[in-house]
Amino acid sequence: MNARLRRNGFAWLLLLPSLLFLLLFTFYPIALTLRLSLFQADLSTPEPVFTGLGNYRTMFQDEVFRKVMGNNVLFALGTVPLGIALALLMAVFANKALLGRGFMRSAFFYPTLIPMIAAANIWLFIYTPEYGFMSRLLSWFGMNDINWLGTPGLVMWAMILMIIWKEAGFFMIFYLAGLQNISKELYEAAHVDGVGRFTVFRKITFPLLMPTTLFVSIVALTNAYKLVDHLMIMTRGGPNNASNLLLYYIYETAFSYWDQGMASALTVVMIAVLLLIAAVQFFGLDRRIHYN
Repeated sequence: MNARLRRNGFAWLLLLPSLLFLLLFTFYPIALTLRLSLFQADLSTPEPVFTGLGNYRTMFQDEVFRKVMGNNVLFALGTVPLGIALALLMAVFANKALLGRGFMRSAFFYPTLIPMIAAANIWLFIYTPEYGFMSRLLSWFGMNDINWLGTPGLVMWAMILMIIWKEAGFFMIFYLAGLQNISKELYEAAHVDGVGRFTVFRKITFPLLMPTTLFVSIVALTNAYKLVDHLMIMTRGGPNNASNLLLYYIYETAFSYWDQGMASALTVVMIAVLLLIAAVQFFGLDRRIHYN
């Protein structure tokens, strides 16, 4: 019993620095944000006034909030599945390529190294009507200039395309690591039995990559709710909030309208959404994962 207590005590002692940082920089700010979300704290109130769930009632009645949440759901549905599929495809190709394997991996991963602000400026030029690369490309097919960032029905798809280009190489690295950890004996046995490539991928490769897929999907969904740097450069949430996302809406509420109470309530909602998504993904996919 004493030996067990000493062992567990030593383990908790090793974890103590990390737990302190987690408490100070994660749980404590979350607690303060949750408390502030129950107060009216804007320019009309010199001191915060307790309103209970008033901020939440106002939030859910706000048309802009509902539109922003819809935008974020569309953004996640567009970036996560396509980004993961493209990353897996690139990983399989880069893992099989015999000539120029290092060049292929570097080329696929290179967009990840570009800062988001720089990437946003690059794609801002690509989407520029008349002079941008996208307009020049469409002109070869006889299509008129399209204002990708100024058309409400197109701006979100333009953002989705840019984020997929930016993130796919990052996710590819995890799939490459997963592919290299799969035993070659499994593929040799399948080859001897005459199993086709698609069947090998469906029955061997993809099931054994499920732990990687779980991790990548959680990271991708989290990124879908926290990537807003490109909005500052490209659209600022426009036109008419068509590209506005939740985190950027929180930023506007807190630092443009100086409504700290409402911004805190929005932050609490975002944290709850991310926790719910992560829990559903983890407990939903965990039963289908092969760890060995």
